[in-house]
Amino acid sequence: MISFPLVGLGAMTGFAIGLTGVGGGALMAPALVLLFGVVPQTAVATDLWFAVVTKLVAVQSFYGKPLVDWRIVRRLWWGSIPASIGWVMWVEWGHVAHSGKLLVAMGGVVVVTSLGILWAPTLFRIGRLRRLDDPHQFKRWQPLLTVVGGGVLGSCVALTSIGAGALGSVFLMYLYPLRMGDTSRLVATDIAHAVPLALVAGLGYAWAGQVDWWLLTALCLGSIPAVLAGHWVGRQVPGRGLQIVLACVLLFLGGRVLLSPS
Repeated sequence: MISFPLVGLGAMTGFAIGLTGVGGGALMAPALVLLFGVVPQTAVATDLWFAVVTKLVAVQSFYGKPLVDWRIVRRLWWGSIPASIGWVMWVEWGHVAHSGKLLVAMGGVVVVTSLGILWAPTLFRIGRLRRLDDPHQFKRWQPLLTVVGGGVLGSCVALTSIGAGALGSVFLMYLYPLRMGDTSRLVATDIAHAVPLALVAGLGYAWAGQVDWWLLTALCLGSIPAVLAGHWVGRQVPGRGLQIVLACVLLFLGGRVLLSPS
């Protein structure tokens, strides 16, 4: 049985993804926990598959393949894919699933995501200055820091389903300020990394039987048309203002998750 409130939640989140490019997907998992009482592990598992479906629609509709910087994506995967596999196995072995740690991790990543969105322009300026002041030293550390950043993202996504979009874009803006200066290229590269990462983690949770497929169907029924509408609206209004609003909403949701009983 399809729940219309869940379709509405999918539409709201899909609209936010289309509107802001990155970061909107972080709304889903905390909303499932706070508004619909979904068990955190099921919320994480289902949200991973929701991210795969919705972001595939977004990247195919809005961003052409030539925009993706595959060299950067491969560096991120070197860190993120192994980290996500390791953390999913750790969760499924019971180290996190039967405690409040998963909920705390979710709230913490949502809060960090909101702060990352707010500080992104400052981090971009810092990265650009360092890249121009000492290019040889900066480029020397780029590959290693990209792999490490991928590992952080993979850990966040596997534990909470959150972080690949907004936090990934913040990493890329700091580490590649000259190559990621174009917003479309940044978002396309970020999504190209995020979709396979979510798929790998999602397969692990699906194998363990943690995904609620009826819940996923309801969410995607709302998100697929909404992400298209959100992108169209996003072209008509200032993008930075929307990101600040989204960051404030995420900060509130993250705080609520952290304060909710485990």
